[in-house]
Amino acid sequence: MEELGHIILEAERSILLLLLIALVVSILAKRFRWPYTVGLVIMGLVLTFIRQSELIISPELILGILVPPLLFEAAFHIRVDDLRRDFGLIMLLAIPGVILTTMLVGGAINWGTGMSMATALVFGALIAATDPVAVVALFKQLGVPKRLQILLEGESLFNDGTAIVMFGLMLDIALRGQFNLTESLIDFVRVAGGGVFVGLILGILASQAIGRIDDALVETTITTILAFGAYLIGEELHVSGVLAVVVAGIVNGNVGPRGMSPTTRIVVNNFWEYGAFLANSLIFLIIGLTTDLQILIDNWQAIGVAILATLGVRALSIYGFSLFGKDIPTKWKHILYWGGLRGAIVLALALSIPIDFPERDRLLAMAFGVVLFTLLVQGFSMDTLVKKLALVKRTESQIEYEKRHARYISNNSASKHLAEMNKQGLLSAHIWHQMKPIFKEREDFLLEAMQDLLAANPTVEIEELDSARREALRVQRSTLGSLFRDGVISDEIYSDLIGEVDEALTERHVNWSQLLETGIGRKRTINKMMAVIVQEDDLDNVLVEMSNAGFGADPLPSTGGFLSRKNVTLLIGIPRGREADIVNILEKSCKRRVKYVRSPLDGAFLPLSRPVPVKIGGATIFTFDIEEYHEF
Repeated sequence: MEELGHIILEAERSILLLLLIALVVSILAKRFRWPYTVGLVIMGLVLTFIRQSELIISPELILGILVPPLLFEAAFHIRVDDLRRDFGLIMLLAIPGVILTTMLVGGAINWGTGMSMATALVFGALIAATDPVAVVALFKQLGVPKRLQILLEGESLFNDGTAIVMFGLMLDIALRGQFNLTESLIDFVRVAGGGVFVGLILGILASQAIGRIDDALVETTITTILAFGAYLIGEELHVSGVLAVVVAGIVNGNVGPRGMSPTTRIVVNNFWEYGAFLANSLIFLIIGLTTDLQILIDNWQAIGVAILATLGVRALSIYGFSLFGKDIPTKWKHILYWGGLRGAIVLALALSIPIDFPERDRLLAMAFGVVLFTLLVQGFSMDTLVKKLALVKRTESQIEYEKRHARYISNNSASKHLAEMNKQGLLSAHIWHQMKPIFKEREDFLLEAMQDLLAANPTVEIEELDSARREALRVQRSTLGSLFRDGVISDEIYSDLIGEVDEALTERHVNWSQLLETGIGRKRTINKMMAVIVQEDDLDNVLVEMSNAGFGADPLPSTGGFLSRKNVTLLIGIPRGREADIVNILEKSCKRRVKYVRSPLDGAFLPLSRPVPVKIGGATIFTFDIEEYHEF
């Protein structure tokens, strides 16, 4: 019993030390703008030189304890609507892509290193699992298009499961020394399909349970049981536990929140965000700590072949299968190719290879070599590649506003500092009275410059409005908490009010066009109306972009064209001189042709005046003069 207590204390010390290291790395990564996960790996490598004993990590620890929260958190936050658009391409990369990687990488390893084909195929299967955590984190920081994030993350979620299934099949074939195609295909479908089925059933059951309960802590506990339980039940039933976790997370993330209160949604999201951060921190430190640099040096040639094979097959997979995707930009293909990092799953699979397996040490060296290369080389260079390809475009207005805002804040800080010095007697009143008008004049000038820029660029203004709105809601939430703790309001009133604030915080989209019209003390003159016809598939994009830019748009059902196809007629109020901005938004947010209404009989039957043609960018846009404009 005493020995068990000693083991527990040692484990506690080790975990606390790892968390302390992760904390330091997190601070340094933000300070020097490194990818956080890459910094953890580097720190782990540094610590290998000073550790006193060899660190032995069980693959069950990684796959059973650390991987489920990572997969569940990512799957929980993926919306089915976002996934549906590129689901075909994601499945191509996750199933045929994994099979292609297994076969071609295995063949290249067999040819380049002389390793037996059976053993080489085991390596091909384990290296097929991607882990773009570092890249996805960078995407969120830089504001890369969400669809690209979904493509990379969706591929990783599903190909992790299929790669583990493929690895199990290849390892079994290598150990038995015989291969049966029919039997292997049946096993693949059984294990993968079984994992999907288990995840689907458990996800639905958990979501139904959440819908019947109104307790944030209990509902969070249900999601925790679901994440780890899906993996354990899947493994007990000899199907894919990883795919069970992924599917359970997607189902629960899309169905479960409907039965959650706004407060519960915030609690659950924060819990899983921290859980994923914790698991990530431990995993990437472990990758660094368990890497034996001497073994890597001894097997540098085999590692070189493995890296080249992995990169080459990744190129074939991405550039080949993306031909079947819907309008995938070439720049995105480059990012998907270079973003195919390897990480925790590869490490766990490599460590799970039996001790007496032929050439196990060389397989481990190759796996660790590829993981380190993708994390250190590809992970570090992704930021540069994203910027080089100009995936994140900041407008000149945004850049100029940041400059003016920074000048305004720095001027105010300097003024307040000198005022405080004068108050303390460190600066003479004579000097301060000479400098004060200078700072005041500059403050007024900078404030006016900022207001002019915001008035001319509603999108920039909306970003700041949204930040201010959220900050105000957070302060309200904090104040309500203080009132409740001080006994000023009852538990029931606190719950009602905090629910209102949390619901406002979880709103994805706010109609800022109305706020801009009436909420900040000015009213823009609407003197024209534009009527345009868009297809139903484009409607959501158009409405969101219009509202983000501060324009109101009222949709009316209509039909037209061949076979009277359903479409939508939008009535858009045009502020003076803003026709070009609206047309630009329409052209960018519509994948299909936009039709501009040219007469009262075109599209919907509306009592509009005679259309006035306006030349914009070589195109003729028809607008209608109006006498009054009201929003209801």
